[in-house]
Amino acid sequence: MAVDKEFIKGIYAENPVFRLMLGLCPTLAVSTSVNNAFGMGASVIFVLACSNLVISIVRKIVPSKIRIPIFIIVIATFVTLVDLVLAGFLPDLHKSLGLFIPLIVVNCIILGRAEAFASKNGIFLSMADGLGMGIGFTLALVIISTFREILGNGTWLGMPVLGSTFQPVLLMILPPGAFLMIGFLIGFFNWLEHRKSVST
Repeated sequence: MAVDKEFIKGIYAENPVFRLMLGLCPTLAVSTSVNNAFGMGASVIFVLACSNLVISIVRKIVPSKIRIPIFIIVIATFVTLVDLVLAGFLPDLHKSLGLFIPLIVVNCIILGRAEAFASKNGIFLSMADGLGMGIGFTLALVIISTFREILGNGTWLGMPVLGSTFQPVLLMILPPGAFLMIGFLIGFFNWLEHRKSVST
């Protein structure tokens, strides 16, 4: 039951983007298309789950004074694997995501979960936490990029959805559009939580 709870919390109750407001830099940068969102999301899920697993395994033998450098080395190892795999097998996606793949190393979601959770809990709970937070991050990216791609390009996953007469809203694929969309969605989820608390 505890494993289920740790997995589910990252999807909504402690969603990294909409509830904790973490990882906003890559969210702003790569959410111009749903393809990018899935690529970044899958990369973060892999790094989160694997780094949480390894950190949970070594947590009792890592001296407290050097735990952060050790965590960063573990995270950087998995980020390097992701970077090489994307460069080798999905070069277009790798080029599109650019610098934001290596920057996963310093993503506050991943280092935060390593420090706050994986370093204090067992393997199964840490894996569940990593997967839940990664999936929550991916869902947030996909929701944001869906709105931005449809409104900014008239496409979804590169396929036209609004017809040839649609005039794209250029603002939505520019950085201010990302800020606006994230603000509206965070406001929406806060409103849902307020309604829920008032009705109970």
